[in-house]
Amino acid sequence: MSTPTGACPITGAVPLSGPEFHIEPHEVYRRMRRDHGPVVEVELPGGFPAWLIIGYRELHQVTSDPLLFPRDVSLWNQWGRVPEDWPLLPMIGHPMPSIYFTAGAEHRRHLAMVEPALDAVDHFELRRACEELADRLVDGFCGRGSADLIAEFAVPLPALALARILGLPDDDAADLALAMKQLADGGADAQAGHVRFGEHMARLVAVKRARPAGDLASMMLADPEPFTDEEYMNDLMAIAAAGHLTTADWLGSSMRLMLTDDRFANALGGGRRSVGEAMNEVLWEEGPTSILAGRWAARDTRLADKTIRAGDMLLLGLAAANLDPHVRQSFTDGGSVPTGNNAHFAFSYGEYRCPFPAQQIAEIIARTGIEVLLDRLPDVDLGVPADQLTRRPSAFLRGMTALPVRFTPVRPVGGFS
Repeated sequence: MSTPTGACPITGAVPLSGPEFHIEPHEVYRRMRRDHGPVVEVELPGGFPAWLIIGYRELHQVTSDPLLFPRDVSLWNQWGRVPEDWPLLPMIGHPMPSIYFTAGAEHRRHLAMVEPALDAVDHFELRRACEELADRLVDGFCGRGSADLIAEFAVPLPALALARILGLPDDDAADLALAMKQLADGGADAQAGHVRFGEHMARLVAVKRARPAGDLASMMLADPEPFTDEEYMNDLMAIAAAGHLTTADWLGSSMRLMLTDDRFANALGGGRRSVGEAMNEVLWEEGPTSILAGRWAARDTRLADKTIRAGDMLLLGLAAANLDPHVRQSFTDGGSVPTGNNAHFAFSYGEYRCPFPAQQIAEIIARTGIEVLLDRLPDVDLGVPADQLTRRPSAFLRGMTALPVRFTPVRPVGGFS
């Protein structure tokens, strides 16, 4: 499948762009599976070839074999063609000393520093902080009787919570969220957002070296293994980028499901059980990360009925694999997801999966936010017809661009420190 350096891109591949990916991705993946099978030749914007893995079993195979399919971007056989201003470069990455862009022993060295620091985050304190931050955000719009839950709640809450965890001042959270959104959207300002994002983390490292505290950045800096400031900066960027927009989209999509699906109507009356059920269903049906980059073949091999060449990029079709009928038909009730089934790929799988402590942190932020919102605004309802809601224009990320709601105006609670 791969092309020699400087050669023209492949023909006949499925373009990994277009409105269908955010309007009706389930149908896109169904057609892909019908026409191409579980491993699909695709073309990224700019004419770069890749393989999209949409089969559940095939994705499990790729993510379970870090030797054959390492997350080592330096292996990519297209580097000679990639322009410095390619909008997807911040998302695909390039070789750098980071937990996300290293493989093998070097990846495990970074993980051994990052994971204990994440695990040391106090969940009770995090929940308390999220309740305070969520109340503060609700106070900003509760007297109006209407709001956009994405711009005014789902996006700022994870940014503020992560700023607290990392050790950043609350005032930095808004710009940090904007920089990460620009990076993830992959548009013309992606590179500028990436630079500004890095500047935030570089300042954080400098501050915590001078004045360590009990925050995540300070705990990472206290690790006995020697790391450079660049490595700390890169790892903090990986934590923040992986934690912010995905958590915001998880929160927003869960609220959309609860507002549009009668099965979750009782949650809007103050019931808590349905919050967790809705959040789990979102991870199966429309997880925040649809496609994850990526893996690179260490040598020529076969996957399903396709020949993969050394250095080819493999994109992890997390959303498509979760919809694989070979897996879904084994569920009860005609393919619906049983409550408590966590065998999804929403957090990826294998050696490079999202660390479990990070998954717990994201769940606390999103669930606490939803519970506070429903406690404060128990009659919240969708402000527009459901078919008018739109998704982020991205094949890689699945999230709402807006979630207009209406409710009975209430008084702010105030009193935040």
